[in-house]
Amino acid sequence: MSGDQREGGGEAPAASSALLGGGEVRALAERLGIRPTKSLGQNFVVDAGTIRRIVRASGVTADDVVLEVGPGLGSLTLGLLETGARVIAVEIDPVLADELPRTVAGRDPEAAARLIVVHADALEVRELPEEPTAIVANLPYNVAVPVLLTMLSRFPSLRSGLVMVQAEVADRLAAPPGSRTYGAPSAKAAWHAATTRAGTVGRLVFWPVPNVDSALVRLVRRPPPETSATREQVFACIDAAFAQRRKTLRAALAGWAGSAAEAERFLQAAGIDPSLRGERLAVEDFAEIAERRHCGTTSGRMSE
Repeated sequence: MSGDQREGGGEAPAASSALLGGGEVRALAERLGIRPTKSLGQNFVVDAGTIRRIVRASGVTADDVVLEVGPGLGSLTLGLLETGARVIAVEIDPVLADELPRTVAGRDPEAAARLIVVHADALEVRELPEEPTAIVANLPYNVAVPVLLTMLSRFPSLRSGLVMVQAEVADRLAAPPGSRTYGAPSAKAAWHAATTRAGTVGRLVFWPVPNVDSALVRLVRRPPPETSATREQVFACIDAAFAQRRKTLRAALAGWAGSAAEAERFLQAAGIDPSLRGERLAVEDFAEIAERRHCGTTSGRMSE
């Protein structure tokens, strides 16, 4: 999928498809006594054509080990397995986690051996049975950003990704410095990867139909900024800068730095105008500021 292509009603799956259709998703949920809940951010994709487009856009091949967070009833899982890839599916719901291997074994027996299900809260997972190379997921909307950032930080083997999130969240993740939607999620995602929007997904391909639009975000891993400050130190600086985004950096970073005067000193040492707001800075700038505070260096560079 290229550009900001809209995903709507999708295409009819082939007769031999292992993918789940809308009727099959609803029947499976009814048999399991599953009612999608807002608390878990559950909206199941019921259109096989949309699943195939997502899988194609992800670029996943048989050489990949794919991390899928929140596989639900297995619609996307089956599509990913069709590529020949191995899939590690992390599912918090015990009923769904138990059923997923049976669903795959029943619909695509040859793929069953390539699926590993981890019953856990993704935010608590610190190790996986294999090193994942790609993350492809329909992320639960209520925890999409923390889950994505957690996976990227804990599993450096992840080289690429394609995630479906609320459209507003997609805009934030992919926003460049200086744009209206640029914020803490944008800067933190940029620490790990280059992010771009990869398409819009129509509401009618979900069950239940959400009251928000969805979008895809593509991620390509890149090295973090060169700095002696830690990721945690840089992220604390980012959080402070955007906690009150209308304030200048001198004022916004006062609590983080110890005082407004100290904030100004660190900013000037980093070559950054204290009268700017956080939305003007790239992640490299935040790394520079954090380094001035935590590492005591004095040489700086001017921010564009």
